[in-house]
This record gives sequence, C-alpha cells and structure tokens, in this order.
Amino acid sequence: MERARAEAEERERARQVEEQVRLAEAAARAEAARAQKAAEEERRRADAARAEAERTARAAEEETKRAIAAKEEAEGRWKKGTRPIVTPTLEQLEETKRRIQYTEGMFHCAIAGIAGSGKSSLINALRGEGAAAAGVGETTLQVDRYPDLDPQHPFIWYDIPGAGTQKITDWQYFNDQGLYVFDCILILFDNRFTVTDIAILINARRFDIPTYIVRSKADQHIRNVMKDMGYDSDEEEDEEDPGRRTRLYKAARKKYIETTMKIVQDNLEHANLPDQRVYIVSNDTMLNIVKGKGPKKAIDELVLLTDLFTQAHARCGIATSST
Repeated sequence: MERARAEAEERERARQVEEQVRLAEAAARAEAARAQKAAEEERRRADAARAEAERTARAAEEETKRAIAAKEEAEGRWKKGTRPIVTPTLEQLEETKRRIQYTEGMFHCAIAGIAGSGKSSLINALRGEGAAAAGVGETTLQVDRYPDLDPQHPFIWYDIPGAGTQKITDWQYFNDQGLYVFDCILILFDNRFTVTDIAILINARRFDIPTYIVRSKADQHIRNVMKDMGYDSDEEEDEEDPGRRTRLYKAARKKYIETTMKIVQDNLEHANLPDQRVYIVSNDTMLNIVKGKGPKKAIDELVLLTDLFTQAHARCGIATSST
C-alpha cells in the first residue's frame, strides 16, 4: 500500500515537472516569436527609414537640378536681355542724334525704364513745371524732348517710352530707343528692378555713358510701409503718445531705404555688375527743391541734382554752382 502511494506521488511529481518543462518551452517559444516579430518590425522601420531617406535624397537632387536649371534660365534671360542687337554704325549714331535734336554744349539726359515707373512725372519735377504727359500706364509712345526751363541749367530731358509693353520689348529697348547717344541715363524704377534695367546698365557701360539708378514715388512707398506697421493716415494724433506718427515715419523711411538698396544690390550682384548707388526720390520733394522752396523730408533728391550738375560740368563745363 505504501509502495503504491509512493509510486503515485512520484508519477505526480514527474507529471508536474513535465508540465513545467512544457510551460517553459511554450514561454520560450512565445518569447522567441515576440523577439522575431520585434526584429521584423525593426527591420520594417529601418527599411521605411532607408526608403524615406532615399526619397528625400532624390527629392533634394531633383530640387537642386531645378534650381540649377532655373539659375541657368535666369542667366540666359539676363544675357538675352542685355545683348545689343548690333553696334550702331557712325551713320546710325549721327541719324539718332539728328532725331533727338542733339545740341553740342547741352547735356542730354534720358529718363528710361519700365512703363508706369513715373518717368514723365519725374521730368516734370526736374523741370519745375508740368509738361510731360503723366499718368498711369503707358503714356509715352515716342521719345519726347524737354529743354530745361532755367536757361542756367542747360539740361535737355528726354522722356523715353516705357519698356515691358507689347510695343517696346525688353531686349530691343536700348538700341531701339537710341540710348547710346545720350550724355547720361536715369534708370527709373518703381517696384521692380528688371531685366531691362540691367540691360540698360550693361549697354551704357559699353558706350561709357554715366547711369543713375533712381527709385521713384518714395513718399507713396513710405506711406504704404507705415500702413503695414499699423498706421492709419486718417487717425488723429495720439494725445497719450504724440510722437507716434513721427517715430513710425522714421522707422518706415529707414526700412524703405534699406529694402530699396538691397533690391538693387542683389540684382547688380546677380548680373555680375559692380555695386552702384540708388537715388531714392519723391517727385513732390524734387519739385519743391527745383522751385527753390527747400527740401522737405528729402532723401536723395538734392544729392541727385548735385551729381547731375557735377557730371554736366565734367562733360560740358557747366558750373555746378547753378544748383
């Protein structure tokens, strides 16, 4: 009896050990399966990361190719825009001088640039009187000649048709308008400094013609910057902060000047041209100076006039004290 009970207990212990072994093996298999699944998941993540990295690299490569293509296209446009069609012959030079009534001893200033940049209005201001047709859009369709009203100022101002229209294409502008015969060229722009402006600069250098880069409508642009800074032109002066309007004006003026200089500098650098001063002017301020009323909120108006007279003196012996 005792022996039978001992054998039964031994069998039970053996069964329990066998069950423990079975459970241990099952746990080991489950752990192995979990580890394998984790490894497979890690491989999937690694493969996904590698695929994403490859996709990003391909996208970056494509973006680089597009950037290079865009740069080459832009450079091609610059070159096409600045290439004169032909170098004018002596006969063509003389014919162009006859056409614009070029007069020895006078200083012939061409105001050129994109249509709508304010060329006619600037000429009116420089002469001290409204004469050139001024308006919005393409108002000048031929070269117009305006002698200065002051006999002590032997300038002749020329209103050149605006480029960038169907009638005046960019790449033909310099030669078509005969800009190669003028004593100086004022390149006027309002918002954008364009391929045509660069073309004028490069071609003027070929003909040794002084150029002046001028940005017009300064007063309007500064007001727009002030509005962007939160100033309402219709609001009354703040009694609690009476200097707010003046501070905003100074800040907007500074920002506008810095932005303008950066625009021109970047475009000149892109075209491989040396840095050049940009004159920032308001036609109303220019008109007041020319009429002897004194500069009011002047930026570069007086400097531009002085530099023009200095150039005129160098070319024609005109006394700079006339300013």
